[in-house]
Amino acid sequence: MSHPDDREEFREMQRTQSLALSQDKDAFDDSLALLTKLDKHDYSYLWCWMGVPIIQMPADIMATQEVIWATKPDIIIETGVARGGSVLFMASLFEAMGNGKVIGVDIDIRAHNRDAIESHPMSKRITLIEGGSVDDNTLDAVRANIPDGARVMVVLDSDHSRDHVLAECRAYGPLVSEGCYLVVADTVVGHMDEETAPKKRSKIWYRGNEPLSALNDYLEEATEFEVDPVLNGKLVISSSPGGYLRRKAG
Repeated sequence: MSHPDDREEFREMQRTQSLALSQDKDAFDDSLALLTKLDKHDYSYLWCWMGVPIIQMPADIMATQEVIWATKPDIIIETGVARGGSVLFMASLFEAMGNGKVIGVDIDIRAHNRDAIESHPMSKRITLIEGGSVDDNTLDAVRANIPDGARVMVVLDSDHSRDHVLAECRAYGPLVSEGCYLVVADTVVGHMDEETAPKKRSKIWYRGNEPLSALNDYLEEATEFEVDPVLNGKLVISSSPGGYLRRKAG
């Protein structure tokens, strides 16, 4: 039995429903309430990628995968290495795609986390740089690892205070290639009040001093970026709703 080719129709359904979900305030509010309940169980800390902890929500992992596959960057820069699962996740996608390198930047790459990364089969696609993400020496080292003509994507997931994230946006945004993405992580905090903001963290950020505030301020000055409405529209039960910015062509 033959069936009609419905791939375009299915993609249009995904697009339409993602945009509809972006307008469903009740669903988003329910998502925030669920995240608050899940936080007492350290939900975002419960996952691993290829044996190494990845401190991400599953929806954000899927969204990042979609972006990488669609835009095929040559270089991904991630600030905030933590235990290493995220850089290994992106490196494994590059390995499957046959091209690419991840540059992981962190002010403190602890010995056991460095060992977990550098002893991993995906380590051949990772370069680690230790230093403050917006320090001149660090930025020089990052730029030195970007080949001429490389397509570049950036993920900002280090210190989540408003001023630091804004400084990172200003430092790393210009490195992002046309059509590629600047991802600002943990924007969900900007949707929470002091009562519901995540508390089981080494640092606690509240609305106004968090990544979403920095992102909004950056968009005011960096008109070359736009919020991807479809991708962000489906980001519920997510740490980074609204955090996926695409650099416009031209």
